[in-house]
Amino acid sequence: MPHFDHLNVSRTDLLPSPHELLQELPASIAQKQRIQAKRQEVCRILDGADPRLLLIVGPCSIHDITAAKEYATKLHQLAQSLNNVFCILMRVYFEKPRTALGWKGFLYDPWLNGSHDVATGLRWTRRLLLDLTDIGVAAAAEFLDPASAYYFGDLITWGCIGARTAASQTHRQMASGLSMPIAFKNSTDGNVDVAINGILNAAAEHSFIGVNAMGCLSTVHTRGNAYGHVVLRGGENKPNYDPQSISRTLKRLHKANLPQRLLIDCSHDNSLRQHQRQTVVFQSVINQIVEGNRNIRGALIESHLEAGNQPFTASPSELKYAVSLTDACLDWATTERLIRWGDAALNREHAVAEFIQHQALCS
Repeated sequence: MPHFDHLNVSRTDLLPSPHELLQELPASIAQKQRIQAKRQEVCRILDGADPRLLLIVGPCSIHDITAAKEYATKLHQLAQSLNNVFCILMRVYFEKPRTALGWKGFLYDPWLNGSHDVATGLRWTRRLLLDLTDIGVAAAAEFLDPASAYYFGDLITWGCIGARTAASQTHRQMASGLSMPIAFKNSTDGNVDVAINGILNAAAEHSFIGVNAMGCLSTVHTRGNAYGHVVLRGGENKPNYDPQSISRTLKRLHKANLPQRLLIDCSHDNSLRQHQRQTVVFQSVINQIVEGNRNIRGALIESHLEAGNQPFTASPSELKYAVSLTDACLDWATTERLIRWGDAALNREHAVAEFIQHQALCS
């Protein structure tokens, strides 16, 4: 087989084309309808037509299919009981950007042993996303490698461009061709303009080098994505979920002639990298909404069945069950209490608003 003498590559392994994987693991009509309906719900929330809040809740990253399904079952039950206040999606992050080095995610190393069996990672990831759809959970994911969107884009309800890639033209172009609402995080140094420029760029039509369904290099032409929005995640150990930071971001969005809507990431630098502080951030977000800030459309929470995190090891048998391999997470019990607290706070606010409205009509 011909090879490129000028590339510093040790080997290449053939992967199934997107078409082949979608043929092998197709989405049923019912699954497609569920995903499309949930995307429309998210769009209505972002537009303000649906008064509920969008919550993206789940593990920092997926590494265990059994634990992911157990978490999804619990999350689905919670989401059903709070559906009048929250639209809850599950974090299903199968790619992880690394600041330096480290495990890059379930897609790239599904056996957790450094074998980098990407073909298996592709199959297991798609099968998991299909299974979660059947459980009744809508998936949210960060797109790190633009090629992954061709394999899983049809199964994702909400997508995200992360803090390390929000300035990347390649990722902005990819986002312009995605059919789900897509978020842009502020950069790791706290720069919000990077995210806003990403939204503007992704809303436009683009033509770029990509692959078609058969896996052939092609010129890809996109229509643009009208549902870009900002996620504030803090930066350089300085949070930006406070009212002043949110107000500044909303003013920048207005200046850019973009809808004034955003989500708050309760983790990362907003929690000062302390997973327990996510509760403080979430409570602040809910209180700001109760006090009248309806431009906040929702929040992100990193949560797993068990609290904290654990170091990656090349011996999967040594890993603790349902403990994050990447960022530390809240445990399920804390997550449920926190979200139910938010539901009660927002329901009280709704009850007070209805009482005031009733009193005004009667006066």
